[in-house]
Amino acid sequence: MKKLILSFTLIAGLVVASLAQRFVYVDTDYILDNVPEYGQAQQQINQIAENWRQEIDAKYKEVEGLYKAYQAEQVLLPEQTKIQRQKEIEEKERAAKEFQKKKFGYEGELFQKKQELIKPVQDKVFKEIEKIAKDKAYDFVLDKSSGVSMLFANPKYNISDVVIKALGYSPSKTSDK
Repeated sequence: MKKLILSFTLIAGLVVASLAQRFVYVDTDYILDNVPEYGQAQQQINQIAENWRQEIDAKYKEVEGLYKAYQAEQVLLPEQTKIQRQKEIEEKERAAKEFQKKKFGYEGELFQKKQELIKPVQDKVFKEIEKIAKDKAYDFVLDKSSGVSMLFANPKYNISDVVIKALGYSPSKTSDK
């Protein structure tokens, strides 16, 4: 009878242990803020985007100037010249819109630049998170900064600083610990 109770207790303990899952979380925004390459890539992208915004603004100002000049001279212009000027204004406006779409549109050059500069840094971070998770036998790694609602997280399960250190950096900014 003692052996049966001991065996049952041992089996129950193993079942409970096997069902226990190890959860940890990271804050990828915090991690990326502590990776210098990410900050440099972000600055580069911001500078490129600002340059393109200035080009687009200049194109729209040109269109606006042409339109104002047309409005001022419209009464004096022959019909053929009016039509020609309207087409010119419309073409310039269409070109400005196409340029804007090419640079900032869905899968435009800005999107491609982000993929080129930021994705390698993110991949490096995610690979390190995966490596740590496998080494420490974590069952789940949640991201506090993503769209997942985390109403409460015990800071002792935050491994963000571990990831930063594993990447070869020291956490210089503060986490929400």
